[in-house]
Amino acid sequence: MNLPNKLTIGRVCMIPLFVVSLHGAGWGWYDEITARIIAASIFILAALTDFLDGYLARKLNLISDFGKFMDPLADKVLVMAAMVYLLWLGSIPPWVLVVVEGREFLIAGLRMLAAGKGIVISAGFLGKIKTIAQMVMIPVVLVNFDHPAAYWTGIVLIYACVALSIVSAVDYMWRNRHIFKSI
Repeated sequence: MNLPNKLTIGRVCMIPLFVVSLHGAGWGWYDEITARIIAASIFILAALTDFLDGYLARKLNLISDFGKFMDPLADKVLVMAAMVYLLWLGSIPPWVLVVVEGREFLIAGLRMLAAGKGIVISAGFLGKIKTIAQMVMIPVVLVNFDHPAAYWTGIVLIYACVALSIVSAVDYMWRNRHIFKSI
């Protein structure tokens, strides 16, 4: 297994650490602010592995079918866990989670359909921009402690993530419309 794929698996392994860190306040380990800072730090570290594994895969020519499939899946699970917790913390409204995660399930379904036909769909440009927006939005919203500038920055990032989720979903479906012709 190459280094980019190991980084992807490492990102998946950070998801339980992220979840446990948020529960630390409820378990009396530390206060809620500390829980959010620790969780945001773990999330940022996981997000950095996403950028690093992609960079290394391209730079060292280590792009693999495993990486094309597992890297976006690892991102989805990380973002889904974080967004569920943002909803649980009252930091995002439910409709945001439905739109963003609905897009993720739609694209995952498209990828599974394509895989059944022997086609591997790698991440597109708009999907990558959407992921970057999510990776920035989540820690910003997690550590938003009622400061007006942080609050409005979080709101703008949440709406940017929703818009990019919709636009990138339409882009993926359009670019891969040939997959639907044989069903």
